[in-house]
Amino acid sequence: MTGPDTTANAIIGAVVTGVTSFVPFSPVLGGVVSGYLQGGDRAEGARVGAYAGIVAAAPLAVLFGFLAVAFAVVATELSLAGPMAIGVAGLFVGFLVAVGYLVALSALGGYLGIVIGERRDADSTA
Repeated sequence: MTGPDTTANAIIGAVVTGVTSFVPFSPVLGGVVSGYLQGGDRAEGARVGAYAGIVAAAPLAVLFGFLAVAFAVVATELSLAGPMAIGVAGLFVGFLVAVGYLVALSALGGYLGIVIGERRDADSTA
């Protein structure tokens, strides 16, 4: 079960991902922040980074739902059930790819955030 620190760090990482969304691979930056703030071992960093990616994907889920409903309404009005199903399936595949991108890169960033924290600790003791 996640504690309040994990949840807060995941939300902070998701916000960093959103704010830096104009930067390529911005989920890595959000994951780095969440992993660095979380501390612990590398698996913990990857886990909180993945959580940050899931939280960052929430607006994408809302957009997907809106587009699926819009496709359904238009297809119903035009009697295009077959093409509508293909369009919604294409949207769903795109949604899954985008969520996979966000979660995987955020988990990588969380792992890197722990590595950065470990190096900082090693440098401060040397």
